[in-house]
Amino acid sequence: MARIGDTQRTSLKCILEALLLAAGEPVSLATLSKVFSDEERPADSELCKALEELGEDYAERGLELKEVASGFRIQAREDVNPWVSRLWEERPQRYSRALLETLALIAYRQPITRGDIEEVRGVSVSTNIIRTLQEREWIRVVGHRDVPGKPALFGTTRAFLDYFNLASLDDLPSLAEIKDMENIEPELELETTKENA
Repeated sequence: MARIGDTQRTSLKCILEALLLAAGEPVSLATLSKVFSDEERPADSELCKALEELGEDYAERGLELKEVASGFRIQAREDVNPWVSRLWEERPQRYSRALLETLALIAYRQPITRGDIEEVRGVSVSTNIIRTLQEREWIRVVGHRDVPGKPALFGTTRAFLDYFNLASLDDLPSLAEIKDMENIEPELELETTKENA
């Protein structure tokens, strides 16, 4: 059982690191604070400072401290993911273009109905796509539009933000940035063709 002086002997950074590693999912500042007894509980400012220092400790390592919508987590850095992913024989699930377009529309235009999505995409949205997104807990029904039939309004979830390493929807790339990315692909293809000629 922890005693009052134990926190001082064990660095706050070490405690937070162990908590985040043991949790296996993002942990909020409030939850981190609750693990301490009343007598040993550090102020939120101390917790934030320790988390900041822990993040700095990881700066030159294969891990990083990442703040996402649900809180903080320790994860592998993106630049080492090609090697880390080789640990698992199972290939990551591939999603269809239709599913990704549907998810993007929900993320950027939420709350949005299935009819709105179909109007933008010009094709009907498969029930399987909506079900898959709900099973992944990336979207949820956030209400119903006040029109005949009361269609469901869909929005993204914290799990969506966590999965895509976003602290909030403000972290999504702007639509202008996405359009610029589309323009890069034809340019790259042209350069490759010129080199091969």
